[in-house]
Amino acid sequence: MLYFSRWKALATLLTAFVVCLFAVPNFFGDATLKRLPAWAQRHVVLGLDLQGGSHILLEVDANYVRKEKAEQLRDDVRRVLREARVGYTGLVVRGLTVEVRIREESNFDAALAKLRELSQPLGGLLSATGQRSLDVVDAGNRVIQLTITQPAITERIRQSIEQSIQIVERRVNELGTVEPLIQRQGIDRILVQVPGLSDPERLIKLIGQTAKLTFRMVDMSISPEQALQGRVPPESDVLYGPQKDGKPAYVIEKRIVVSGEDLTDAQPGFDQRTSEPIVSFKFNINGARRFAQATQENVGRPFAIVLDNEVISAPVIREPILGGSGQISGSFTVQQANDLAILLRAGALPAPLQVIEQRVVGAGLGQDSIQNGKRASYLGAVLVILSMLLIYGKFGLIANVAVAINVAMIFGVLSLINATLTLPGIIGIVLTIGIAVDSNVLIYERIREEVRSGRTAIAAIDAGFTRALATILDSNITTFIAAAVLFFIGTGPVRGFAVTLGVGIITTVFTAFTLTRLIVSWWVRWARPQRLQIS
Repeated sequence: MLYFSRWKALATLLTAFVVCLFAVPNFFGDATLKRLPAWAQRHVVLGLDLQGGSHILLEVDANYVRKEKAEQLRDDVRRVLREARVGYTGLVVRGLTVEVRIREESNFDAALAKLRELSQPLGGLLSATGQRSLDVVDAGNRVIQLTITQPAITERIRQSIEQSIQIVERRVNELGTVEPLIQRQGIDRILVQVPGLSDPERLIKLIGQTAKLTFRMVDMSISPEQALQGRVPPESDVLYGPQKDGKPAYVIEKRIVVSGEDLTDAQPGFDQRTSEPIVSFKFNINGARRFAQATQENVGRPFAIVLDNEVISAPVIREPILGGSGQISGSFTVQQANDLAILLRAGALPAPLQVIEQRVVGAGLGQDSIQNGKRASYLGAVLVILSMLLIYGKFGLIANVAVAINVAMIFGVLSLINATLTLPGIIGIVLTIGIAVDSNVLIYERIREEVRSGRTAIAAIDAGFTRALATILDSNITTFIAAAVLFFIGTGPVRGFAVTLGVGIITTVFTAFTLTRLIVSWWVRWARPQRLQIS
């Protein structure tokens, strides 16, 4: 056990050196880090509780999800009956129920069979119970009722949350913040924590906006004033401009020429003629084709760029736009143009998100946590060093060196994976120091027992490392399993604690049974002790 070949010793030292080297960038400031190569800029990121930032809890608008689901069902009913060439009347939405009356009795059975095809088994575990998305019944008098089931609503909310998490994450990452925490809370909530961001209002505006973009034609057949008198055409809507002065700005056709889903890119910029901030956009092939066709057919007419049912711009089509790109102008500030570009690039939310909790964690509180953590770490380290020196003498010194390298390796691994360090994470590191020292104590106590039984120095050391291995591995493996469970089922700070604890266990096993043995073997070769004095 004490014999190390030259290559094994070199590999052990090189591994410890390289891993510790990754911890070095943590001692540099941000300005120095930016001058380093990209691979050398990886460092430990302080969490929300250490450097402050914004904490926001969002909830999906369940009423919007229900309304959208019902309207989608109404459109599906209209499409199915139209394709089947079945005459109908009285197509209405009542809560989660869509009603339709079939005109001809002879078409009723065929219509009922076609509409029942809209009811699909719900996916996942629910499918085994026979639950379906719709209840389709004959209400009598040639009326068919289609009701959305509650499991279908729950599934739709779950899907909205999953889609929203991805979109919110893209939007927050566009801000240039480091390691935001975005995760699901319960069935219909999203937790967003952004370390280092002290302006929650901008964050709320950015992630809470649905950002549903559509390009639609302006209805020139009627004026907004006439629309106020209740004369709005059935295929148009009255929408407001950004001034929000209480007066309708435009009468907009409901038909969508191109939607924001066809955008491939959006970038902020400046108009070359007026120097005003703008947002330039590009369509995909499908969007470019539809946009070109619409502009060719409507030269001289204004078209509206609508964001969340608000007209942000309504330019007149002077000539066909065939390149699949354009720009949005609307008296933006530079920040507004940048935020709009972020929203368009990230995509629209499937449903509005409501803020139900918001708070700002001050940097001062985080700094206090850091100082308290440092003091606890320093005090614990001093007590450990002194105890090991007093109890085990020169072997205690070797253990202290190994524990110091162990801590450096922990920060090296955390830096390598760009981990976020929280206050529970610091606690995990302190706990790891105790585990590392405990491993050395087990080894040294086993060596003491071998010395008392009359073994020679080399035999006692070799037996101490060999016989302590099983005990230490058992304890560390069980602790690592507990850390893994905490990581997979925990959230936020709990996962931070689990990461540092798990990394610390791996480095502890390495330093206790590889690095410490290497140092001890070198000492044995140099001192060649006949009798072992482990005080």
